[in-house]
Amino acid sequence: MVSKSQIKLITRLKQKKFRQQEGLFVAEGLKTINELLNSSLKLHHVFSTKTFNFGAKNETLITENELKKISFLTTPNQALAIFEIPKSQAIQGNSLIVALDNVRDPGNLGTIIRLCDWFGIPDLVCSETTVDCYNPKVIQATMGSITRVNVSYIDLEHFLKTTESEVFGTFMDGENVYESSLPSQGVLVLGNEANGISAAIEAWVDKRITIPRFGTLQATESLNVATATAIMLSEFKR
Repeated sequence: MVSKSQIKLITRLKQKKFRQQEGLFVAEGLKTINELLNSSLKLHHVFSTKTFNFGAKNETLITENELKKISFLTTPNQALAIFEIPKSQAIQGNSLIVALDNVRDPGNLGTIIRLCDWFGIPDLVCSETTVDCYNPKVIQATMGSITRVNVSYIDLEHFLKTTESEVFGTFMDGENVYESSLPSQGVLVLGNEANGISAAIEAWVDKRITIPRFGTLQATESLNVATATAIMLSEFKR
């Protein structure tokens, strides 16, 4: 049975300020929870509708109706767990780094974290206005990749000012990425879904690159930021 105090805690964890206060975040679904349990993250508590052999001491068996009360999903997926937010790690800086300038959509951030995991990008640096990586929707979209990518929230402008690596920015009027010479080390900046890279961040970009449009009408305004990330990382790794 889930208690009233536990319901209150879980509900609070939907908001960033309470996640920061408590140092906890929520993960849902068997696959995601198992991925997190197999990482270095510390489990606070897990609630499930049947015994799934999570191997966790802090496990509570609950009904499907109780899971619906605490779940953030439209269709709850058998289990919900609370984990401790880990301490941030130092940025390595000796490989390609992806940097996000004010990316606001949780689904986009979750997908970008998965892409970093797929392409072997160890560090993802985010502006302080980028959506929180421990947002429940972001966690859901990462499918466990959050445990294998070091996500840092920093003063992005200061970071770009002080980095010794070449900074690449994605723009509509940049050099064709398919014809560019791309290094194995550097910083790749992607911007906000609606407005792209801000003027303050643009000032510190060394090289502007773009994904060219091949459509006959050339009518599409832009690509989704997660889609653009996938194409750019594929080219950098190629």
